[in-house]
Parts: sequence; C-alpha cells; structure tokens
Amino acid sequence: MTVATQTIASRLAGIIGAENVFVDPARLALYEIDGKRPSAIAQPATAEEIAELVKFAVAEKLAVIPTGARTKLAIGLPPRQYDLALDMTRLDRIVSYDPGDLTLSVEAGLPLCKLQTALAEHGQFLPLAVPFMARTTVGGTIASGMEGPLRHSYGTARDYVLGMEFVTGQGTLSKSGGRVVKNVTGYDLHKLMIGALGTLGIMTKINFRTFPQPRSSRGFVATFSTSARAFDMRRRIAQSPLRPMTLDILSPRAADLFAGEAAAEITSNRMISSPLSNKHWVLTTGFAGNDVLLARYETDLRKMAEESGAESIAILDKEHLQQAWARKREFVPIALAASSAATIVKMGVLPSQLDAVLVKAQAYAENYAVPWVAMARGCGVVYFALLPTARDEGARTRISQAADQIQATASSVDGHSTIPWCPSEWKGTLRIWGPDRGASSPMQKIKKVFDPQGILSPGRFVGGL
Repeated sequence: MTVATQTIASRLAGIIGAENVFVDPARLALYEIDGKRPSAIAQPATAEEIAELVKFAVAEKLAVIPTGARTKLAIGLPPRQYDLALDMTRLDRIVSYDPGDLTLSVEAGLPLCKLQTALAEHGQFLPLAVPFMARTTVGGTIASGMEGPLRHSYGTARDYVLGMEFVTGQGTLSKSGGRVVKNVTGYDLHKLMIGALGTLGIMTKINFRTFPQPRSSRGFVATFSTSARAFDMRRRIAQSPLRPMTLDILSPRAADLFAGEAAAEITSNRMISSPLSNKHWVLTTGFAGNDVLLARYETDLRKMAEESGAESIAILDKEHLQQAWARKREFVPIALAASSAATIVKMGVLPSQLDAVLVKAQAYAENYAVPWVAMARGCGVVYFALLPTARDEGARTRISQAADQIQATASSVDGHSTIPWCPSEWKGTLRIWGPDRGASSPMQKIKKVFDPQGILSPGRFVGGL
C-alpha cells in the first residue's frame, strides 16, 4: 500500500469508519472496470455520508464511481480516472411504502429481487424484470437504464420513477420529483439520471409508482419459417384490441442458447421442455386477466398466427411461462456466457422497421462469418448478439466491421444504437455509444451543472462525459 493510498484510507475512515473502507488488492480487483482498479472502496450507510465522501473527493481531485452488485460495470466506456469505488449496498432499506396509494420509496442499494418479494406480499410489483435479476440492485438498474420484457406494456423506468434523491458532484444533497403520481412541485431532473451511469449524480433514494400483480397469466408461442412472417404477426397484434404484457421475437439458434448450461446456471427455473426451434423464428407473448380474457387472447392469437403462416403453436401455462420468462429476461447474461468475446448491439427503431433491420444485421454478421442470435421486443428494441468463437485480433476486426454496418443500418431508419457489452480491449475500436447524434454538447452543459469538477464516473457516458 502506497503512502497516498494510506492517506486516502485514513481520511475515508474518518468519515464512515475504518470497518467500511477497503484497500486490499483482492477486494479492489472485484471493482475493476475495463482494466482500471480503484485505490479504495468505501461503503457508506447514509446519504449524508455520501455527501461528505464526495466533498472529500472534490477537495482531493479523486474520481468516484458508484457501484451496487457490480453486474453492469462493463457498460460504457473505460473511465478516464478511477480512484474511489462507492459501494452503495449498505443503503438497502425500503424507506416508505403505501400499498393503497401505489407508491414506494427505497434506497439505491436495495437488491431488486428483495424488493419484488416485499411488494408481492401486498399483491403488487415493479415492472423492472431486468437481466441479472438475482443480484442487481435498484440503483444499478436505474443508473444503467436496463429494461426487460415488460417494457412492451409498462414502458421504461422513466414512466414510473416518480422522484429521486441524489448527491451531486459537489457533495450537495438534492431532490427531484416527488412521492406521488401527480406531483407538480419540481422539474423532472431525476429522469436525466436514468441510464447516465452515475455521471450526473449518485442516487441515494428512488420513488416509484407500483402496480397490481396480474390475476392470472398465460404464454403463447408461435414458430415461423421466416422473420417476415413472425413480424407480420407482431403487426397483427399491434393493430388488434389485444394488449399483451410482453411481445418478443427470437431468432433461430435461441433454443440452443436457452437450453445450454449457462442458461440453467443463470436462471433458477429448470426448463422442462421448450417450444423454441433452432430453425425457426419464434414469436412469444405473455398475457394476463380473468378466465374470459385469457380465452379471448388464446382464440385471437391462434387465428393471427395461422393467418401469418405459423408452423406450430403452443400455449404455456403458469409454470412453463415462468421458465420461458426467466430466459427471455436473462437473454443478455446468457449470451455473454456463450462466448468470451460476446458483443451485443442494442438498437432502437420504429416497430415497423424491426424486420428490415434484422434482415440486414443477419446478412452483415454472416458476411463476416460471425455466429449470432437476436431478440427483438415488439416495441422496437433489438438485442443483436455477435458470438465469435475466438477473442483474437481477427475476431475483433470482423466484429468491428459487422457492428459498424449494423449500427449504420439502425441510423439509416432514424433509429439509434449502442454496444452495451463487448470485450473491454475492443472498446477503442467500437462505437460504444453509437454514431454521433449531436447530443454531446447539451450533455456537456448538463454535466457542468451537476458535476462541475468532473469527478463522477468520468469518461464512461456519451461523448466521454
């Protein structure tokens, strides 16, 4: 341990106690981001302690990166500087919860699965069914902007985060929004924090709107010989009165991905049987309601599938639906486990453009001899996983060329794209935050307001913020 590290550790201990400061190399390695390790780890327990830690970091010109369960540290660009890892997991309380008012306030370090269990006791839930569900924290989920299958019907966190408390890059405790659904007392500054990777502020408490759990649910799976037919059914559903909870389309080879050992380790639900096919495109949708509504869904979906040329149709009961649900939710970590060089391109396009974008992405991947698998949400989001069999220079070159053309395809239809996951040593040659859309200048101004010294997660966000 260097003298500088000893001094930092001593100063941190004076703020939060020596038992909550760590500098041993083995523990520091757990917080590494793209090859960079912090000099120390601090585990505060209150927002006030976080504010004091940030003030200390400003005075000493230390770069601070907030973390939770560390499941999404790979997202974003490498940090320019990384001195202090701020472990938020001691802030793990449900601060207030009013089931009758459907409102909730929680600390950022609370495990998401623990929160969902508490809500289930009151017949409620949050639509945050996201990847890494068994480990992720509420704050990490919001800071990374992660979404899951329920985005199709419930939207993103921006639609049900009511307010937030956070610490700015100057160590100031701040609030935005409120605790009630119809709050009009403040600006929606908290929405800027969603997906910003902790570059604008350190979230300490988040207020949500909660939702009643569905009474009963079913799943519907249809296989198609071509993507065009699968997306034709998506179009039919969109034009119908039906409003399913989830609507996802899986490419061929998703069956092997979901049946592999990695999927079994990542998801606790054992897959008893699978209606998926490695030779077909598969449309999966989940719906909920009373017995009459469930019967209506099944009848209408069968008719739509047949009209779109489905090869097979299956109805999933609650048990099988949970198994399939878990694997769709965990598509990203399962794909990452399938290849040591997995590179995932995330695209957002108009739903009407989904098939065209996927057809071109498939052609680019195959042109560069890169194995691939894709999942498209019916609302217009695509996760296109490039899964090379090697992690060498040749693979990097092919991935770079394929990813560049895939991202250009999204841009050509006024969509956007990012590469949330790829080998860290490849980030210098990939467009991690997508083609330049002219957003860096406004974001620089916002960064100056929230973090004038640039100490919060420097370099990780769009435009190197």
